[in-house]
Amino acid sequence: MKDNYIPLRVNRDFGGIVSVYFDFFKQNIKNFTNVFISYNGVFLIGLLITSYLLVSGFMGMIAQESRNNSFGGGNEFEQDYYIYLGIGGFLFFIIFLGIAFLNYSLSTSYMIKYVETRDNTVDKKEVWELAKSQFGNTFVFVLLLIPIYFVFIIAAIILAIIPILGIFAQYIVQFFLTAWVGVSFFDMLEKKKGVTEALGEGWKLVTTNFWKSVGVNFIMGLLLGMLLIIALIVPGIIIGVYTFHVVENNVDYSHSIVSTIVYTLGTCIVLIIAVYGQCLTQFVNGVLYYALHEKTYNENTRATIEQIGQND
Repeated sequence: MKDNYIPLRVNRDFGGIVSVYFDFFKQNIKNFTNVFISYNGVFLIGLLITSYLLVSGFMGMIAQESRNNSFGGGNEFEQDYYIYLGIGGFLFFIIFLGIAFLNYSLSTSYMIKYVETRDNTVDKKEVWELAKSQFGNTFVFVLLLIPIYFVFIIAAIILAIIPILGIFAQYIVQFFLTAWVGVSFFDMLEKKKGVTEALGEGWKLVTTNFWKSVGVNFIMGLLLGMLLIIALIVPGIIIGVYTFHVVENNVDYSHSIVSTIVYTLGTCIVLIIAVYGQCLTQFVNGVLYYALHEKTYNENTRATIEQIGQND
Protein backbone atom coordinates (compact mmCIF):
# COMPACT_ATOMS: atom_id res chain seq x y z
CA MET A 1 0.00 0.00 0.00
CA LYS A 2 1.28 3.44 -0.88
CA ASP A 3 1.87 5.81 2.03
CA ASN A 4 -0.14 8.56 0.34
CA TYR A 5 -3.24 6.41 -0.25
CA ILE A 6 -6.45 8.17 0.84
CA PRO A 7 -8.89 5.69 2.43
CA LEU A 8 -12.40 6.24 1.03
CA ARG A 9 -14.34 3.50 2.87
CA VAL A 10 -14.79 5.75 5.89
CA ASN A 11 -17.93 7.15 7.51
CA ARG A 12 -17.40 10.89 7.06
CA ASP A 13 -19.48 13.93 7.89
CA PHE A 14 -20.28 16.70 5.43
CA GLY A 15 -17.00 18.58 5.87
CA GLY A 16 -14.96 15.37 5.72
CA ILE A 17 -16.49 14.39 2.37
CA VAL A 18 -15.70 17.78 0.84
CA SER A 19 -12.16 17.77 2.24
CA VAL A 20 -11.26 14.24 1.13
CA TYR A 21 -12.66 14.92 -2.34
CA PHE A 22 -10.16 17.69 -2.93
CA ASP A 23 -7.35 15.53 -1.54
CA PHE A 24 -8.34 12.77 -3.97
CA PHE A 25 -8.68 15.30 -6.80
CA LYS A 26 -5.19 16.74 -6.29
CA GLN A 27 -3.61 13.31 -6.00
CA ASN A 28 -5.32 11.68 -9.00
CA ILE A 29 -5.99 14.50 -11.45
CA LYS A 30 -2.95 13.79 -13.63
CA ASN A 31 -3.41 10.02 -13.82
CA PHE A 32 -7.15 10.20 -14.44
CA THR A 33 -6.70 12.84 -17.15
CA ASN A 34 -4.43 10.35 -18.92
CA VAL A 35 -7.21 7.73 -18.68
CA PHE A 36 -9.78 10.27 -19.89
CA ILE A 37 -7.78 11.26 -22.97
CA SER A 38 -6.79 7.68 -23.79
CA TYR A 39 -10.35 6.37 -24.05
CA ASN A 40 -12.21 9.49 -25.22
CA GLY A 41 -10.20 10.06 -28.41
CA VAL A 42 -12.98 9.10 -30.83
CA PHE A 43 -15.54 11.18 -28.94
CA LEU A 44 -13.22 14.19 -28.79
CA ILE A 45 -12.83 14.04 -32.57
CA GLY A 46 -16.62 13.71 -32.80
CA LEU A 47 -17.06 16.81 -30.64
CA LEU A 48 -14.72 18.71 -32.95
CA ILE A 49 -16.78 17.72 -36.01
CA THR A 50 -20.01 18.55 -34.17
CA SER A 51 -18.62 21.94 -33.17
CA TYR A 52 -17.72 22.69 -36.79
CA LEU A 53 -21.23 21.84 -38.02
CA LEU A 54 -22.96 23.84 -35.28
CA VAL A 55 -20.68 26.86 -35.72
CA SER A 56 -21.03 26.80 -39.51
CA GLY A 57 -24.80 26.59 -39.20
CA PHE A 58 -25.14 29.36 -36.63
CA MET A 59 -22.70 31.74 -38.33
CA GLY A 60 -24.32 31.14 -41.70
CA MET A 61 -27.81 31.79 -40.35
CA ILE A 62 -26.74 34.98 -38.57
CA ALA A 63 -24.99 36.27 -41.68
CA GLN A 64 -27.96 35.33 -43.90
CA GLU A 65 -30.38 37.04 -41.51
CA SER A 66 -28.26 40.19 -41.60
CA ARG A 67 -28.30 40.18 -45.41
CA ASN A 68 -32.07 39.63 -45.49
CA ASN A 69 -32.65 42.56 -43.16
CA SER A 70 -30.39 44.77 -45.22
CA PHE A 71 -31.43 43.84 -48.75
CA GLY A 72 -34.50 41.62 -48.42
CA GLY A 73 -34.96 38.19 -50.00
CA GLY A 74 -32.07 35.79 -50.60
CA ASN A 75 -33.21 32.71 -48.68
CA GLU A 76 -31.84 30.11 -51.07
CA PHE A 77 -28.87 29.28 -48.79
CA GLU A 78 -30.79 29.08 -45.51
CA GLN A 79 -31.62 25.42 -46.02
CA ASP A 80 -27.90 24.57 -46.06
CA TYR A 81 -27.46 26.20 -42.66
CA TYR A 82 -30.45 24.33 -41.25
CA ILE A 83 -28.92 21.09 -42.54
CA TYR A 84 -25.64 21.92 -40.76
CA LEU A 85 -27.53 22.62 -37.53
CA GLY A 86 -29.69 19.52 -37.88
CA ILE A 87 -26.79 17.16 -38.51
CA GLY A 88 -24.69 18.87 -35.82
CA GLY A 89 -27.51 18.66 -33.29
CA PHE A 90 -28.18 14.99 -34.06
CA LEU A 91 -24.47 14.11 -33.79
CA PHE A 92 -24.23 16.03 -30.54
CA PHE A 93 -27.13 14.03 -29.07
CA ILE A 94 -25.56 10.71 -30.10
CA ILE A 95 -22.09 11.73 -28.89
CA PHE A 96 -23.54 13.05 -25.63
CA LEU A 97 -25.14 9.67 -24.92
CA GLY A 98 -21.89 7.91 -25.85
CA ILE A 99 -19.85 10.18 -23.61
CA ALA A 100 -22.28 9.73 -20.71
CA PHE A 101 -22.11 5.97 -21.28
CA LEU A 102 -18.30 5.90 -21.34
CA ASN A 103 -17.28 8.51 -18.77
CA TYR A 104 -19.73 7.47 -16.10
CA SER A 105 -18.04 4.08 -16.39
CA LEU A 106 -14.47 5.38 -16.54
CA SER A 107 -14.67 7.74 -13.57
CA THR A 108 -16.50 5.17 -11.44
CA SER A 109 -14.17 2.32 -12.45
CA TYR A 110 -11.13 4.49 -11.76
CA MET A 111 -12.22 5.19 -8.19
CA ILE A 112 -13.16 1.55 -7.59
CA LYS A 113 -9.72 0.42 -8.78
CA TYR A 114 -8.12 3.09 -6.63
CA VAL A 115 -9.82 1.62 -3.57
CA GLU A 116 -8.98 -1.96 -4.58
CA THR A 117 -5.29 -1.36 -5.33
CA ARG A 118 -4.76 1.34 -2.67
CA ASP A 119 -2.52 3.07 -5.19
CA ASN A 120 -2.93 6.43 -6.94
CA THR A 121 -1.13 5.14 -10.05
CA VAL A 122 -4.13 3.17 -11.23
CA ASP A 123 -3.48 1.14 -14.38
CA LYS A 124 -5.70 2.53 -17.14
CA LYS A 125 -6.03 -0.94 -18.68
CA GLU A 126 -7.56 -2.24 -15.45
CA VAL A 127 -9.94 0.72 -15.43
CA TRP A 128 -10.96 -0.05 -19.00
CA GLU A 129 -11.44 -3.77 -18.30
CA LEU A 130 -13.76 -3.06 -15.36
CA ALA A 131 -15.72 -0.47 -17.34
CA LYS A 132 -15.96 -2.80 -20.35
CA SER A 133 -17.20 -5.71 -18.25
CA GLN A 134 -20.18 -3.60 -17.12
CA PHE A 135 -21.09 -2.04 -20.48
CA GLY A 136 -24.36 -4.00 -20.64
CA ASN A 137 -25.62 -2.70 -17.29
CA THR A 138 -24.24 0.75 -18.02
CA PHE A 139 -26.14 0.93 -21.31
CA VAL A 140 -29.41 0.00 -19.60
CA PHE A 141 -28.66 2.45 -16.79
CA VAL A 142 -28.11 5.34 -19.23
CA LEU A 143 -31.31 4.46 -21.10
CA LEU A 144 -33.23 4.56 -17.81
CA LEU A 145 -31.86 8.03 -17.16
CA ILE A 146 -33.92 9.36 -20.09
CA PRO A 147 -37.36 8.76 -18.47
CA ILE A 148 -35.95 9.65 -15.04
CA TYR A 149 -34.76 13.05 -16.25
CA PHE A 150 -37.97 13.49 -18.24
CA VAL A 151 -39.95 13.15 -15.00
CA PHE A 152 -37.54 15.61 -13.36
CA ILE A 153 -38.13 18.17 -16.12
CA ILE A 154 -41.89 17.90 -15.61
CA ALA A 155 -41.43 18.29 -11.84
CA ALA A 156 -39.15 21.30 -12.41
CA ILE A 157 -41.78 22.98 -14.61
CA ILE A 158 -44.44 22.42 -11.97
CA LEU A 159 -42.20 23.72 -9.17
CA ALA A 160 -41.27 26.79 -11.25
CA ILE A 161 -44.90 27.91 -10.98
CA ILE A 162 -44.54 28.26 -7.20
CA PRO A 163 -42.99 31.66 -6.34
CA ILE A 164 -39.64 31.64 -4.48
CA LEU A 165 -40.14 28.32 -2.65
CA GLY A 166 -40.53 26.58 -5.98
CA ILE A 167 -37.04 27.65 -7.04
CA PHE A 168 -35.47 26.26 -3.86
CA ALA A 169 -37.48 23.05 -4.16
CA GLN A 170 -36.37 22.70 -7.78
CA TYR A 171 -32.69 22.88 -6.82
CA ILE A 172 -33.19 20.44 -3.95
CA VAL A 173 -34.79 17.92 -6.34
CA GLN A 174 -32.00 18.51 -8.88
CA PHE A 175 -29.17 17.81 -6.43
CA PHE A 176 -31.05 14.88 -4.91
CA LEU A 177 -31.39 13.39 -8.39
CA THR A 178 -27.66 13.91 -9.07
CA ALA A 179 -26.77 12.19 -5.80
CA TRP A 180 -29.20 9.30 -6.35
CA VAL A 181 -28.03 8.59 -9.91
CA GLY A 182 -24.33 8.88 -9.03
CA VAL A 183 -24.50 6.76 -5.87
CA SER A 184 -26.64 4.13 -7.59
CA PHE A 185 -24.19 3.82 -10.47
CA PHE A 186 -21.30 3.39 -8.04
CA ASP A 187 -23.18 0.66 -6.21
CA MET A 188 -23.92 -1.11 -9.50
CA LEU A 189 -20.26 -1.29 -10.53
CA GLU A 190 -18.79 -1.77 -7.05
CA LYS A 191 -21.13 -4.59 -6.02
CA LYS A 192 -21.79 -5.99 -9.54
CA LYS A 193 -25.54 -5.52 -9.07
CA GLY A 194 -28.36 -5.25 -11.57
CA VAL A 195 -29.62 -1.82 -12.60
CA THR A 196 -32.90 -1.78 -10.67
CA GLU A 197 -31.29 -3.29 -7.56
CA ALA A 198 -28.57 -0.62 -7.63
CA LEU A 199 -31.14 2.16 -8.10
CA GLY A 200 -33.02 0.80 -5.10
CA GLU A 201 -29.86 0.71 -2.97
CA GLY A 202 -28.90 4.20 -4.09
CA TRP A 203 -32.36 5.47 -3.22
CA LYS A 204 -32.06 3.93 0.25
CA LEU A 205 -28.60 5.42 0.93
CA VAL A 206 -29.45 8.90 -0.35
CA THR A 207 -32.92 9.25 1.20
CA THR A 208 -31.58 8.04 4.56
CA ASN A 209 -28.91 10.74 4.38
CA PHE A 210 -30.97 13.25 2.39
CA TRP A 211 -29.53 16.60 3.44
CA LYS A 212 -25.95 15.37 3.47
CA SER A 213 -26.35 14.04 -0.08
CA VAL A 214 -28.06 17.18 -1.36
CA GLY A 215 -25.64 19.49 0.48
CA VAL A 216 -22.50 17.75 -0.79
CA ASN A 217 -23.71 17.90 -4.40
CA PHE A 218 -24.76 21.53 -4.03
CA ILE A 219 -21.47 22.74 -2.53
CA MET A 220 -19.29 20.64 -4.79
CA GLY A 221 -21.37 21.53 -7.83
CA LEU A 222 -20.86 25.19 -7.01
CA LEU A 223 -17.11 24.81 -6.45
CA LEU A 224 -16.58 22.64 -9.54
CA GLY A 225 -18.64 25.10 -11.58
CA MET A 226 -16.31 27.90 -10.48
CA LEU A 227 -13.30 25.73 -11.32
CA LEU A 228 -14.61 25.05 -14.83
CA ILE A 229 -15.36 28.75 -15.34
CA ILE A 230 -11.75 29.54 -14.41
CA ALA A 231 -10.60 26.93 -16.95
CA LEU A 232 -12.67 28.73 -19.60
CA ILE A 233 -11.27 32.20 -18.87
CA VAL A 234 -8.35 32.00 -21.32
CA PRO A 235 -10.32 30.63 -24.31
CA GLY A 236 -13.16 33.01 -23.41
CA ILE A 237 -10.85 36.02 -23.54
CA ILE A 238 -9.37 34.90 -26.87
CA ILE A 239 -12.82 34.44 -28.42
CA GLY A 240 -14.03 37.74 -26.95
CA VAL A 241 -11.07 39.68 -28.35
CA TYR A 242 -11.48 38.04 -31.74
CA THR A 243 -15.23 38.78 -31.78
CA PHE A 244 -14.48 42.43 -31.01
CA HIS A 245 -12.04 42.43 -33.94
CA VAL A 246 -14.70 40.91 -36.22
CA VAL A 247 -17.32 43.49 -35.26
CA GLU A 248 -15.00 46.49 -35.42
CA ASN A 249 -13.55 45.57 -38.82
CA ASN A 250 -16.74 44.24 -40.42
CA VAL A 251 -15.13 40.87 -41.13
CA ASP A 252 -17.25 38.52 -43.26
CA TYR A 253 -17.15 35.79 -40.62
CA SER A 254 -19.48 33.46 -42.53
CA HIS A 255 -16.80 33.00 -45.23
CA SER A 256 -13.72 33.44 -43.05
CA ILE A 257 -11.64 30.31 -42.43
CA VAL A 258 -10.04 31.94 -39.38
CA SER A 259 -13.46 32.73 -37.86
CA THR A 260 -14.63 29.17 -38.42
CA ILE A 261 -11.48 27.75 -36.81
CA VAL A 262 -11.59 30.10 -33.81
CA TYR A 263 -15.28 29.53 -33.03
CA THR A 264 -15.11 25.79 -33.76
CA LEU A 265 -12.16 25.30 -31.39
CA GLY A 266 -13.83 27.52 -28.79
CA THR A 267 -17.06 25.51 -28.91
CA CYS A 268 -15.15 22.23 -28.81
CA ILE A 269 -13.14 23.32 -25.76
CA VAL A 270 -16.34 24.27 -23.92
CA LEU A 271 -17.88 20.87 -24.69
CA ILE A 272 -14.74 18.96 -23.66
CA ILE A 273 -14.49 20.84 -20.36
CA ALA A 274 -18.19 20.15 -19.73
CA VAL A 275 -17.59 16.43 -20.35
CA TYR A 276 -14.57 16.41 -18.05
CA GLY A 277 -16.62 18.20 -15.42
CA GLN A 278 -19.11 15.33 -15.58
CA CYS A 279 -16.33 12.95 -14.50
CA LEU A 280 -15.32 15.21 -11.63
CA THR A 281 -18.95 15.31 -10.46
CA GLN A 282 -19.08 11.51 -10.43
CA PHE A 283 -15.98 11.49 -8.22
CA VAL A 284 -17.98 13.58 -5.73
CA ASN A 285 -20.67 10.93 -5.62
CA GLY A 286 -17.99 8.24 -5.34
CA VAL A 287 -16.69 9.74 -2.10
CA LEU A 288 -20.30 10.20 -0.99
CA TYR A 289 -21.14 6.58 -1.83
CA TYR A 290 -18.27 5.12 0.19
CA ALA A 291 -19.10 7.35 3.17
CA LEU A 292 -22.83 6.51 3.12
CA HIS A 293 -22.23 2.80 2.52
CA GLU A 294 -19.77 2.57 5.40
CA LYS A 295 -22.15 4.48 7.69
CA THR A 296 -24.94 2.04 6.82
CA TYR A 297 -23.09 -1.29 6.79
CA ASN A 298 -19.76 -0.72 8.63
CA GLU A 299 -18.04 -3.24 6.37
CA ASN A 300 -14.59 -1.66 6.51
CA THR A 301 -14.81 -1.06 10.27
CA ARG A 302 -15.73 -4.69 10.95
CA ALA A 303 -12.98 -5.94 8.63
CA THR A 304 -10.43 -3.76 10.45
CA ILE A 305 -11.55 -5.06 13.85
CA GLU A 306 -11.39 -8.66 12.63
CA GLN A 307 -7.89 -8.08 11.26
CA ILE A 308 -6.75 -6.66 14.59
CA GLY A 309 -8.19 -9.72 16.33
CA GLN A 310 -6.32 -12.07 14.02
CA ASN A 311 -3.06 -10.20 14.60
CA ASP A 312 -3.51 -10.49 18.34
